[in-house]
Amino acid sequence: MSRSVLCAIDVSHKGQDAEVLRVAKKLADLDGASLDVMTVVPDFGESIVGSFFEADHHEKAVAEARQLLSDEITASIGADVDAMVRHVVATGNAYEEILHVARETDCGLIVIGAHKPDFKDYLLGPNAARVVRHSNCSVHVVR
Repeated sequence: MSRSVLCAIDVSHKGQDAEVLRVAKKLADLDGASLDVMTVVPDFGESIVGSFFEADHHEKAVAEARQLLSDEITASIGADVDAMVRHVVATGNAYEEILHVARETDCGLIVIGAHKPDFKDYLLGPNAARVVRHSNCSVHVVR
């Protein structure tokens, strides 16, 4: 068995990453690798914005993201696969957390979606471009 495949999705847009999940599952199966699926919750706790949220806001957001992650996996590639997938919910900046999890798990491949960018993304670079640029492993971008 080879190193794992890390699939990063955004659960805030239901169904948008279904093809990303299907491609990640197919690539993991081709190599006999395990599949890790992750999403990232923004971190508002340390900023001035954080003072406007309830004390348990972060825990609730992570729990909801974990449920949405499971729902997306089940809807896209099946409940039997969801039971075998490692679910990762990280907090922070999306591309930084994806790269962090990839390093920590020593995954062999990152699968990420590239959605139609806004004009600002051409100037700043979307998360997928940053992951591609800074990753220590191969990255498969699904359009």
